[in-house]
Amino acid sequence: MKALITAGGHGTRLRPLTYTHNKHLIPIANRPMICRAMDMVTEAGIRDVIINVNKGDTEIRGLVGDGKAWKARVQYIEQEAPLGLAHVVKIAQPYIGKDKFLYFLGDNILAGGVKKYVKEFLKKGSSCHLLLSRVPDPERFGVAEVKKGKIVRTVEKPKEYISNLAVTGVYLYDHHIFEAVKSVKPGAVLPGRQIAELDIPSAHQWLIDHGYKVTFSEVTGWWKDTGKPKDLLEGNQLILSEIQTKIETKDIEPNVLIQGKVRIGQGTKISGRSIIRGPLVIGENCIIKDSYIGPFTSIGNNAQITDGEIEHSIVFNDASINCSQRIVDSILGEGSIITSCHQTLPSGHQLFVGDNSMVEL
Repeated sequence: MKALITAGGHGTRLRPLTYTHNKHLIPIANRPMICRAMDMVTEAGIRDVIINVNKGDTEIRGLVGDGKAWKARVQYIEQEAPLGLAHVVKIAQPYIGKDKFLYFLGDNILAGGVKKYVKEFLKKGSSCHLLLSRVPDPERFGVAEVKKGKIVRTVEKPKEYISNLAVTGVYLYDHHIFEAVKSVKPGAVLPGRQIAELDIPSAHQWLIDHGYKVTFSEVTGWWKDTGKPKDLLEGNQLILSEIQTKIETKDIEPNVLIQGKVRIGQGTKISGRSIIRGPLVIGENCIIKDSYIGPFTSIGNNAQITDGEIEHSIVFNDASINCSQRIVDSILGEGSIITSCHQTLPSGHQLFVGDNSMVEL
């Protein structure tokens, strides 16, 4: 069995972060999303992986490489343009052949990984197996209509209510999907796009209409499509809620208060009146002084925080915070600098800051 992972697209909903980085490199609890996708795929026992990347990509290739870090073999395919998820399947056919495969959207995360769903797919012997998750806002997703335990229809972002069963970004197929995607016609040009896409729900509907066995599993734990800043923060929170304490540095002063489950990397120095309250993760070679780092925060490598207060946020590598104003629900890009000015402002600023930005509070 093989795996196909998407790591292309432009991540327009995550700008300005994605002006400088592929969105699949954004860290969730200090691990890039593409690495988490590789983790889940290989934990399911799959060692032959194809990754879809943008034309001319070097970032994803540079990080994942040939897959040896996962004891896997990784090949790359490029899309000339963002032509849709069905198009990715179409151009992957020469690499997959007649094999069954897992199609994994690289910006999705879910509790417990995908191993049990791969087993269910192989056991059921279906041509297509979808993972469904109940959501409060089905209009944001592709959804499935289920009757008498069978999927009868799939619709992408329905304007009228069909069901609350969102189709997650994890699909399992046999070779019949290639015939299905060939039948897909370009849809309407979506807002902000220049070309029409080949959508994957149409391929699923083709399989249903032509009598192929389409089965599903309902995701029992959490699932998150991290396409927006709010989703990144929620995904970060979900993963941090499951961590176990691991402190690799010895440079923590006696007066520092550490509470809850925390992961702290090598070479990090924590001093003064600092309070570290988990669940949270702090990377390697950071400097934390006289600061409060609150729950559901991830701090990247080489970050410096002095006289700061931050909670429920994602801080990238090499960021610097020297500001007494409370920062919450924020994403601070690589090399960002947050400093204080002399104004008196309300507490609880919300920030979404791109790489190498500077903000005075």
